[in-house]
Amino acid sequence: MKIENSVVLVTGANRGIGLAFAQALLARGARKVYAAARNPASVTLPGVEALQLDVTNPLEIAAAVQRAPDVMLVINNAGIAQPGGFLDQDSEAVTRRIFETNVFGVLNMSKAFAPVLKVNGGGALLNVLSIASWVNAGDLAAYSASKSAAWSLTNALRYELLGQKTQVLGLHMAYVDTDLTRGFDVPKTSAEDIVQRALDGLEAGADEVLADALTQQVHQALTAPRPFYLPQTN
Repeated sequence: MKIENSVVLVTGANRGIGLAFAQALLARGARKVYAAARNPASVTLPGVEALQLDVTNPLEIAAAVQRAPDVMLVINNAGIAQPGGFLDQDSEAVTRRIFETNVFGVLNMSKAFAPVLKVNGGGALLNVLSIASWVNAGDLAAYSASKSAAWSLTNALRYELLGQKTQVLGLHMAYVDTDLTRGFDVPKTSAEDIVQRALDGLEAGADEVLADALTQQVHQALTAPRPFYLPQTN
């Protein structure tokens, strides 16, 4: 799919990766960018159309479809995380809350906008996933599980939308330098670099983008004699 002259909706577009997507889309010549956020007043980027959208709210999703019938690309970026393991006392509540945004939000947005994409020629879905789709070490247990589910969802949508010629791209990356990872003392890639690689892959017709070196290494190690998702011992 080509970005130039396209119409795009980005969820969670007020900051971080979502904001970087909106900026890059404008720079590549998108005709219109709907920048969706729970609070549209938090969208301050010139040149975009702010859109109120909580991806856990069916009424707001339906309103977004009415407001944006010209969309050709949906970028499912909105996501939340919380540290903690599955044996923590509040793990069930945390897992339900994270899945509502990271899994059901993606599912409901995809279902709602699939008919719009069909009418507008097929277009594309770009789902922001993670290296955590493949590895769950327990420190971000619910987040990792949600990204695994979102990866499987993305793979299913690729088959289901094939008939209407909708490209479905899964974006995997490790730590990105955003507010979400501010407290993590680890190497990080800039949101701008991740977005450029994602959009390059989209325009090249890719199904998946492994957007940094660590993600590529982990993906390759999934088929090692002792796969990377298992505890690594000396």
